[in-house]
Amino acid sequence: MSEIEQPLRPVPPPSRHQMAAMIWIAVFPTLTLLNLLLGGLLRTTPVVVKTLVLATIAVPIVIYGLMPPLQRIRASLIRRGRRR
Repeated sequence: MSEIEQPLRPVPPPSRHQMAAMIWIAVFPTLTLLNLLLGGLLRTTPVVVKTLVLATIAVPIVIYGLMPPLQRIRASLIRRGRRR
């Protein structure tokens, strides 16, 4: 079988360090962008309310929008490393 025809082997789950890096890569830009977009609107709100609003918006973006592509990128990098 050629390299292209071989079935994809499952990629092991990420280590704690890999997961932490992926979460940081997703969360930091998301929170930065949300702060830039909503900072003016939330300027006078208490810190706890501001944090609740930002977390309520950021968590679904990170979990459903950013983590799946990051996991696919990680899997692709691992598979590419296996071929070498």
